[in-house]
Amino acid sequence: MRKLEKKYANELAVVGVHSAKFPNEKETSNVDKAVRRYQIEHPVINDGQFKVWQQYSCRAWPTLMFIDPLGNVVGKHEGEMSFEAFDGLISQMVAEYDTQGTLDRRPLPSVYRKPEDTLLSFPGKVLADGPGDRLFIADTNHNRIVVTSLDGAVKQVIGSGVDALTDGDLAGSTFNQPQGMALDGETLYVADTGNHAIRRVDLAAGTVETIAGTGEQGHTREGRGPGRSMEICSPFDLVQHQGSLYIAMAGIHQLWSMDLKDGMIGPFAGTGAEAITDGPLASAELAQPCGITTDGVKLFFADSETSSVRSADIDPAGKVRTIVGLDLFVFGDVDGSDHHVRLQHPIGITHYDGVLYITDTYNHKVKRVLPAMKSAFTVLGNGAAGHVDGPANEAQFSEPSGISFANGKIYIADTNNHAIRVADIESAVVSTLMIEGL
Repeated sequence: MRKLEKKYANELAVVGVHSAKFPNEKETSNVDKAVRRYQIEHPVINDGQFKVWQQYSCRAWPTLMFIDPLGNVVGKHEGEMSFEAFDGLISQMVAEYDTQGTLDRRPLPSVYRKPEDTLLSFPGKVLADGPGDRLFIADTNHNRIVVTSLDGAVKQVIGSGVDALTDGDLAGSTFNQPQGMALDGETLYVADTGNHAIRRVDLAAGTVETIAGTGEQGHTREGRGPGRSMEICSPFDLVQHQGSLYIAMAGIHQLWSMDLKDGMIGPFAGTGAEAITDGPLASAELAQPCGITTDGVKLFFADSETSSVRSADIDPAGKVRTIVGLDLFVFGDVDGSDHHVRLQHPIGITHYDGVLYITDTYNHKVKRVLPAMKSAFTVLGNGAAGHVDGPANEAQFSEPSGISFANGKIYIADTNNHAIRVADIESAVVSTLMIEGL
């Protein structure tokens, strides 16, 4: 859509209608933050009561309605639409309405306001390295990776901040909304989400290299190929294990794997259909996996659209199993076990000391998940969106999306607060990391 808006700046007017699935998404303040996070410049209606949805007889997310210069509905498309198909249709409409003399190219007034200037901007993921005293922060909307000590002193900045896909040295390289990271010694792997790419950062040499993705959004859901020639789709998180990089490929509802020796990449689990279906890796169905971790035997992932936590065996003959979560439209905020558990769009996940910790993102909490017991319990946050430090049950977060452990502390990417929060494991007291030198 952004490419179309730029190409047809004088012909195409876009109005977004946000008909929310999750309760957290119905709050206008949260919609406003999402608009700023994704730098959306066209008007967006918060259709929290589904009034516009019903007036246009919508049945699916997304639905595209095409309206002519006189205000008449002339077409409808349900589901995703490729840029090429969309571009061809718009060009035909422009030609037709130019012939009719109805196209008005006068600029429309804009009420777009740039995001506020903050030290970090919507940080999405965080990765703590205890032995190296390093904290890697995906400073997502600043299009860079910030490396600090575990106490917040800046050590390195990876990326110039320009929204682009450029390899090179740390200062000159560019990213586009980076998210999850994986560390192997002095090599950092980055899910460069907006560029639909995987980047490799040599921290010792100070270089950045693209190892997967072409920069174009891909739709391939089967087969393996060389990383640099494969188009991938919105990689959101990474974990490295025994020479393989496992990728939460959120955009096409799959887990992928990449052999770091030969550079081959392809689907590992999930058909690409959006659902919550367990079974053999190749036939299971996932729904926007946004976080991934491992205990060395299984991959565990936050399957965000089904508000679930699931596992996938690393053994290629293994299966996908659901730990907690029920369906695309079953969500809430309920601790407990088995089918009683309710989460709301969890995004971050990590394995620590035999259990899982997740950011229950739309519930503004951090929860502990016990795979063997199929249970989940709140450990941080009172459920209200805010920015409050203090004891675990009083602390407040705002859509936390990333989580990592090091040296007895939990590090949390508190996305909508533009902050990194730290919780001591023993005392469970939450504080805000003060970043110095940025």
